[in-house]
Amino acid sequence: MARRLGATDAQLASLETGRYIGFEPSWRVALEYAAAMTPVGGAVPDSPFDELARAWSAPQIVEITDVAALFNYFNRFAEALAIPVTR
Repeated sequence: MARRLGATDAQLASLETGRYIGFEPSWRVALEYAAAMTPVGGAVPDSPFDELARAWSAPQIVEITDVAALFNYFNRFAEALAIPVTR
C-alpha cells in the first residue's frame, strides 16, 4: 500500500533501520516520535516531542499520536493472540 501511495524503496528500507532516510524533515520527526511511543509504556522523552512540536500544530500532533497509538494497539492485540502477519 505504501508504494501505491508514493513511498520509495529507499524510504521503505529506512523504516526497517529506524533511520527514516528520504523523508521530509517533518515526516522524519513524526516517525521518530511514533517510534519513541511504541515501547511498552509509551512515555515519550521531551526531545522527540519538542522536535515534533516545532514541525506540526497541536491538532496534527494529536492525530499523529492517535494513529501511532492505534497501530500499537493492533500490533499488541495481534501478538497476544499470535495472529500471523499477512501480506
